[in-house]
Amino acid sequence: EFHYSFDEPSLASSDTSHFSPVLERIDDRAFSYCDSLENVSFPPVLKTIVKDICLFKMPIEGILNKNILEIILLSQWNVVLLRSYMIVEYYNLKTNYKIMNRLRTIYLSLLFILAMNMTSVLSVKAENYPYRSDYLWLTVPDHADWLYKTGEQAKVEVSFYKYGIPRDGEVNYEIGDDMLKADKKGSFKLKNGRAIVNMGTRKTPGFRDLRLFYKLDGKTYQHHIKVGFSVDKIQPYTQEPKDFDAFWQQAKDELKNVPMSYTKELAKEYCTDKIDCYLVKLQIDKKGHAMYGYLFYPKNAKQGSHPVVLTPPGAGIKTIKEPMRNKYYAENGFIRFEIEIHGLDPRLPAETFQEISKGFNDANGGYLANGLEDKNRYYMRHVYQGLVRCIDFLTSLPEWDGKNVAVQGGSQGGALAIIAAGLDKRVTQCVANHPALSDMAAYAEKGRTGGYPHFNKYHEILKNKDCLNTMAYYDVVNFARKVKAPTYLTWGYNDNTCPPTTSYAVWNTLKCKKEALLTPINEHWTTPDTNYQQMVWIKEHLVK
Repeated sequence: EFHYSFDEPSLASSDTSHFSPVLERIDDRAFSYCDSLENVSFPPVLKTIVKDICLFKMPIEGILNKNILEIILLSQWNVVLLRSYMIVEYYNLKTNYKIMNRLRTIYLSLLFILAMNMTSVLSVKAENYPYRSDYLWLTVPDHADWLYKTGEQAKVEVSFYKYGIPRDGEVNYEIGDDMLKADKKGSFKLKNGRAIVNMGTRKTPGFRDLRLFYKLDGKTYQHHIKVGFSVDKIQPYTQEPKDFDAFWQQAKDELKNVPMSYTKELAKEYCTDKIDCYLVKLQIDKKGHAMYGYLFYPKNAKQGSHPVVLTPPGAGIKTIKEPMRNKYYAENGFIRFEIEIHGLDPRLPAETFQEISKGFNDANGGYLANGLEDKNRYYMRHVYQGLVRCIDFLTSLPEWDGKNVAVQGGSQGGALAIIAAGLDKRVTQCVANHPALSDMAAYAEKGRTGGYPHFNKYHEILKNKDCLNTMAYYDVVNFARKVKAPTYLTWGYNDNTCPPTTSYAVWNTLKCKKEALLTPINEHWTTPDTNYQQMVWIKEHLVK
């Protein structure tokens, strides 16, 4: 426990160098950044800290007449708690601004220490940010939401710390449009670990990406940050084919001639005192395609009482990852079906999945490019049909409540969730994180950003008119036009897998009731808390 108490004379004369020059210079941008954290999901103690910091937003002429600074730092079970209380009186004098600035420096220095241990509050596994890392980049745009209008200049404050100490030196940078080659390169100097970079602007709606490279102690540290311009005006390149609806209606009609067939085996390793789990193998079509999935029930599920949730997977040929990580769905009354899409038993050894993946995912785009020349032979056709068959299966369960069918997933799984909602009107809630397969053909137009799987890496695909034609029948944006169910979408701006440009292309296309959680700093990930809140959102939007 540390206790500091200052009166005015001692504060004015005291040597505070022992706090280190971590934050030697503080200006209003730091406090604007605190404002931007208002809607971030922090534990209550961290929200209190942010509110305390904002007390320092005062006129420059403020002078401290009487002050009490009490800081109690407690550490228990890897949880750091920080509270401060200040009593401040103001006078219209400018001469003692340095006193207030020093006080702010002390306070924010301690906040920085807390921030470096923030993940201890959020997770007992994490001990630093990034996890057990010696270094930390901070990139703070001068617009708190990271968004600008076309023509506005975007400035970013860049800071670099190693071992918590700001480092000086030369940083190389490049700036380019989202996922595209850089059109500007240069360098700047860090002074006291800090610099301001002007990212410029855009004339058209979209994102700019600042990419940073800093060489220190024989190692190059990289970082990047994207900011958006007039993002509400981003529109997809992909257009809807005239026979889009007819094409998919025929695909769904084919399923009517395929009897429901599946096996259901108790998965004891995933059963608890609150939930039961079964491994299901579901036949999709007459060609022998199948999907495996873990089906979770609440313990002692009652007939006609439970909403169902279909969860498709992210991209790749792999097992179903940690089936128990989302057990809270079943614990909250949902029947949840988490699937794979390749017909591979998830109990196969990891080595087997790796061998299959290496053999199938070649340099020509893997399964997401398989059969792309013909919309009727494309690999994903039976996958999209499989989504409808999975809903057939879930709505056949006697425990289904007869009303609610939710779809939920991330990346490729987010794409498939939106696709399922567009294909099947039985879907009543849709949740998607950073959807892949969105505006895939956009790269065909110079200067445009396309979505995963980034067919610009395979130039022969974008030059093939048949491939471009097929993409339109399978692109998320054309299914988004059909979605009627309430939809909840989450994406980050720093994502280089499913870039924010294509997430906005989907978002701006959706005409249903919709809500978004924007997490600018996120790359291609979401936190466990965000995932849990998605379940809460579905629960709040159930059809009664």
